[in-house]
Amino acid sequence: MTLIHPDGQRFRFDAGALCLELLLTGGPGPVAARFEVLHEPDGLLDWVRRCRLGPDLDVTVTAGELARVREVRDALWGLAHARTHGRAYAPEELALVNEAAAPPPLVPLMTADGAHAWAPGATATALLSTVARDAVELFTGPHVDRIRECGSDNCALLFVDTSRPGRRRWCAMERCGNRHKVRAHRARTHAEGETA
Repeated sequence: MTLIHPDGQRFRFDAGALCLELLLTGGPGPVAARFEVLHEPDGLLDWVRRCRLGPDLDVTVTAGELARVREVRDALWGLAHARTHGRAYAPEELALVNEAAAPPPLVPLMTADGAHAWAPGATATALLSTVARDAVELFTGPHVDRIRECGSDNCALLFVDTSRPGRRRWCAMERCGNRHKVRAHRARTHAEGETA
C-alpha cells in the first residue's frame, strides 16, 4: 500500500498480512488515533480499495458493522503488540477476533478470463470475517514470530517480516530505514569531527 504520512511523505508499505493492513485505519491510544479513518463507512470502503483484497470489492457497511470493525481492529492492535513485546494475549481481544472469524467470509470467484473477482452482495461482516480469519492464520502460523514493530523510535507500524533472512527492521526502507541511516551518518560524522 502507498501511505501518506502527515508530513506529506509518500512511501510504500507492505504489512505482510491483511489483518495488519487493517491497523492502518487508526486504532486505540493517542498515536494510532491520529490516523483514525473509520468514522464513516467511506473510510472503510477507501481502505478496502487500497488493501490487498483489490479495488473491485464492493462492500455494504452498516453503522453497527463499522463499529464492530473498529472494535476488532483495536483488538488486533492489542494482540500484535502483545506478540511483539512478549506479553500474553488478552482473553477479551482473542474472543473478539474469534467471534469475528465465525461468520462466512468474502466469497472469491474466478471470471471467464481467469481473473480474480468477488461475489456480489459482500457485507462488512463478511469482510471482517475474512480479516479475522487472516489474523487467526497469522497468529497460529509459521510467521507469528516474525510480527514486528518498526525499529524507528517514532513509528508504530506493525508488519510481518516475510523476507527470506527474517531481518527486516523498518516499516519501509524509504522512510524509517533511510532516516535511521541519515541519523547514524550524522552521528559518525559528528564523532569524527570531535576526535579530529
